[in-house]
Amino acid sequence: MGSWLDALGTWLFKYPPRAFARGDFVVAPVVPLLALLVAAALIVLLVLVLHARLRTLRPRDRAVLAVLRTATVLVVLACLLRPGLVIASAVPQRNVLAVLFDDSRSMRIHDAAAVGDASRLASLQNTFADTSALMRSLASRFAVRRFRFAADAAPTTGVGALRADGTRSDLAQALATVREDLNGLPLAGVVVVSDGADNGSSSLDDALLALRARRVPVYTVGVGEERFARDVAVERVQAPRRTLAGANSLVEADVRIRGAGKDPVTLTVEADGRVVATETVRPAAQGDLVTARVRIPPLPAGMHRLAVRVRPLANEIVTENNEWQTSLEVRSGPDRILYLEGEPRPEFPFLRRAVAADSGVIVVGLMRSAERKFLRLGVRDSLELLGGFPTTREELFSYRALILGSVEASFFTVDQLRMLADFVSVRGGGLLVLGGRASLAEGGYEGTPLADVLPLTVGAGKVNEEGPAIPVQVRPTRAGEVHPALQLRDNLVASRAKWDSMPTLTMVNRVGALRAGATLLLSGRTEDGRSDVPVLAWQRYGRGMSAVFSVQDSWLWRMDASMAVDDQSHQTFWRQMVRWLADGAPAPFELAAQPGRVAPGEPVSVRAQLSTPLFADINDATITTTVTAPDGRTQTLPLEWALRDDGSYAAKFTPDDTGKWTLEAVAQRGTDSVRTAVTSLLVDERGADVAQAELRRPLLERIADETGGRYYPIADAAKLADDAVYTNAGVTVREAKDLWDMPIVFLLLAVLMGAEWGYRRWRGLA
Repeated sequence: MGSWLDALGTWLFKYPPRAFARGDFVVAPVVPLLALLVAAALIVLLVLVLHARLRTLRPRDRAVLAVLRTATVLVVLACLLRPGLVIASAVPQRNVLAVLFDDSRSMRIHDAAAVGDASRLASLQNTFADTSALMRSLASRFAVRRFRFAADAAPTTGVGALRADGTRSDLAQALATVREDLNGLPLAGVVVVSDGADNGSSSLDDALLALRARRVPVYTVGVGEERFARDVAVERVQAPRRTLAGANSLVEADVRIRGAGKDPVTLTVEADGRVVATETVRPAAQGDLVTARVRIPPLPAGMHRLAVRVRPLANEIVTENNEWQTSLEVRSGPDRILYLEGEPRPEFPFLRRAVAADSGVIVVGLMRSAERKFLRLGVRDSLELLGGFPTTREELFSYRALILGSVEASFFTVDQLRMLADFVSVRGGGLLVLGGRASLAEGGYEGTPLADVLPLTVGAGKVNEEGPAIPVQVRPTRAGEVHPALQLRDNLVASRAKWDSMPTLTMVNRVGALRAGATLLLSGRTEDGRSDVPVLAWQRYGRGMSAVFSVQDSWLWRMDASMAVDDQSHQTFWRQMVRWLADGAPAPFELAAQPGRVAPGEPVSVRAQLSTPLFADINDATITTTVTAPDGRTQTLPLEWALRDDGSYAAKFTPDDTGKWTLEAVAQRGTDSVRTAVTSLLVDERGADVAQAELRRPLLERIADETGGRYYPIADAAKLADDAVYTNAGVTVREAKDLWDMPIVFLLLAVLMGAEWGYRRWRGLA
């Protein structure tokens, strides 16, 4: 239908719609413009006067005939203006046209209606074969340069060389590569033939901006179906890249269920080929997308391959998108967390007891028992924390997280308060401030360096020695319900039910407002039900994060009479909270490989971040990485300082085999001691490119619209050859094309004159 309408429009208006969109309207009157305007006014006035004098005609007849005759005259006068269209078009064989073919795994899907039940790749090859009418037409007008792209782009001899084996599609990288490769050549346009699957890490906005700056249009051709009638797909998986040994991990998956009716589907999570978790996912009442959250048990230290799968439906069109693979690195502990308490209170022993059985973390306790006297628990030796709270950054920065209990600001020196702020912003550690009679505003923290770090504003106050404790019913917010640290049970429904039954706690602090950028995870409702107060809030601050837990007696979740003896909610809460605090804290030397999942032949970026024990970035070190392949082969990869980021070093390498690759980096700076960092990379051929298996037409249309191009379904790709000629990029020639002789003009005159005669005939005036 669209093709028929376009052909009709081109015939009526003499030129294709693309020409009108690109061109500029001009007039070149055969007589002076002023004379034409005066003549038009006089003629119209004369027609109106003559019809007004025809007293034998009814007023309606006079009006209709006057309008038709005036319109006819105006059309003739408009032709005398000699309207034209000035348009730039590419000079034949003087410009380059780049054609990018999608060579990723999603092109194997068999849903190309344009070629029966063939694959998308077959449809592409049939339409863009060298012998096809489209490619012959393009080759007669441009110097065509062909590229294939998946994770990156590279020249290709033609569509016959495509294999659809890429595990990722990076549209931004492909556009940037083609622009750089053809830099200096007269590039008239870029054609992208794809299903729109894009899971690259490059910025698409930057790639489009660079092309738009050169006025290079991008024409996109969509391959595949926009909507499957019956399909189950794992569209997105959010899982931690790294975790601490001994911890449960929460995997969140978006599952699209379409055409299954009310029947549930089974979702499984596998670690290294072994099923570790199973979840039943029911179709949503509205829409197709369902979010499933699955808790997987602790895994041993090392790199693990996670596979999230849903069981296919009967007669499902596409099964390639029923699986999503990712990797999880489990690092060995333990992480050391310092807990400072300013007074003997039950929170201190109960918190430490809750995490005592967790081998992944060690909570070092420091409780003030009297003036300048401290109880030390969990220390390495007799010298650790001997003088109380650390007075040097070396000692403080050796911990990954800090917990501050009921301790007033005057307990710290000014330098120690600055150290606390730097612990979060510079060291990247986690800080948790507990509620208490000498904490927050009541502890005098207003105006201190620590006040700016916290996610809640801190006002003026004094120690709350005698003030009443306010009971609050603690419940998760929407953000808290799905937060990994607040999952008290194996699934969301059971966890929500458990939170609803938790005992009431109390608070003695006047908590401030939530800062911009902070997130509220737990809120508390007073017993009268009139107000909600922040209980657990957190925010990013510099490299690290800070949180406030404003209640003073979470130990009631263990000892309240309503809690069963074997209820582990209190232990689960604090183990997850402590791990969350410490999990994101970096080491002075860290190594990472990105992306976390690649196929053989795809490039991998290796990045290292190096700093001193005080976390001051180092830019003049020598870092060498030894890359060990699955079969034992090794290669040396030197890392160079990335000039844009202090302390950052990078390099690239390309794995050529599937399996687990080990990367060990060694850093040395002058005569300083050698430091090492190790990471792993899993290479396989099961890519995530088919996760978004349906044709993503909106993305392709956006690429075309932002660069001045046009989107075509592959069935209409033949129009591309005529449209691509009209461009402002490359070597062009500007032409003025007459519009007065368009067929639509003569048809309009014929219609007006015929209507005038027909009306007179109908009214008996002819």
